[in-house]
Amino acid sequence: MQALTLNQKLGRFIVNWVFLMLLWIMFTSTFAAQELIVGGLLTMIISLLSIRLFTCCDLSLLSPVKIFWMVYYFGVFLVALIQANLDVARRVISPSLPINPGVVKFKTKLKTNYSKMVLANSITLTPGTLTIDVIDDTFYIHWIDVKTTDPEKAFTEIAESFEKVLLKIF
Repeated sequence: MQALTLNQKLGRFIVNWVFLMLLWIMFTSTFAAQELIVGGLLTMIISLLSIRLFTCCDLSLLSPVKIFWMVYYFGVFLVALIQANLDVARRVISPSLPINPGVVKFKTKLKTNYSKMVLANSITLTPGTLTIDVIDDTFYIHWIDVKTTDPEKAFTEIAESFEKVLLKIF
């Protein structure tokens, strides 16, 4: 394993610490001084001990532009999640709706493993689709209602809206 430079270690520590601190604040639901101090210390210790475990991030991820795109991605994901939930709920309530399950594949332009993982998880979290495998740039997706087996059209239906934003983040 390649030794990390000081900048890489610092970048990973800061990104990890900020993320864990935000989680701490979300879970405690308070800005009380004692909670922030305890959370800050605990998340700092965890971040220091886990620098080598987190290989995905550096300080560039905390740039204001990327943070904007992360928030925007959350909105895109939320819209897709609601649409997929409504679609699957309609299928459950009315069994006469067409269900044509199958596996489709498509290629992604994403280059980093971390960005591919975010895309795969986003696809899996939206009801009606499940990421079965990712091999290099090819995604294999189980789809509750296969509308097309053409890889480009399947990509457009399932993942294009996610990938457009992820390319701006990673």
